[in-house]
Amino acid sequence: MKNIILLGPPGAGKGTQSANILENFNYIHLSTGDLIRTNIVNKTHLGKICQAYSEKGQLVPDDIMIEIVKDYLSKVSNNVVWDGFPRTVIQAKKLDDLLANLSTQIDLVINLDIDKDLLKQRIIGRRVCLTCGTSYHVNFAKPKVDNVCDKDQTTLTHRKDDTEEKFEVRYQEFIKGTKPLVDYYSLQNKLINIDANKEFHLIWNEMKSLIENI
Repeated sequence: MKNIILLGPPGAGKGTQSANILENFNYIHLSTGDLIRTNIVNKTHLGKICQAYSEKGQLVPDDIMIEIVKDYLSKVSNNVVWDGFPRTVIQAKKLDDLLANLSTQIDLVINLDIDKDLLKQRIIGRRVCLTCGTSYHVNFAKPKVDNVCDKDQTTLTHRKDDTEEKFEVRYQEFIKGTKPLVDYYSLQNKLINIDANKEFHLIWNEMKSLIENI
């Protein structure tokens, strides 16, 4: 079981590049955002707690995220791309412990480094299909039919937390909690920085080479 972590603030392109990894390599995509949304849709106890934080534009607390991840790990044995987790050093240490119990570890950490203004533009224009989870953008990744999913013709949704105000909250939380992960994984000699201001296909070319060399 190999493990790759994608680091970066909201809108950095982690979901897009995760899809590329799945298409080209034998990995599954673990998005804690998707796990949270699944719990919310299913109206689980954890989902109700997550929804309250999401509507305020705040991150889900560590103890809740750990419970969600534990449940997921108990059901899989594949190579994993970790997207959106860990977000803090505390979560990283807990993840190391979880993986150690499964006789595996984090193999590579890719940090998508991107300017804040570009991030804001990506977030505010983002649209999502609530049926299949596919993401679109009003400027960068338009659907074939305006505001309609290409895959299942569902009307696209503008998430409640994809506003300028809530972006600021999430970005500041990222700076405070997630950036220290760069130092944490650098000390383990597992972290590689990639300039994520470039076009997606150029970013992917760099990532593909890194993964091939794991």
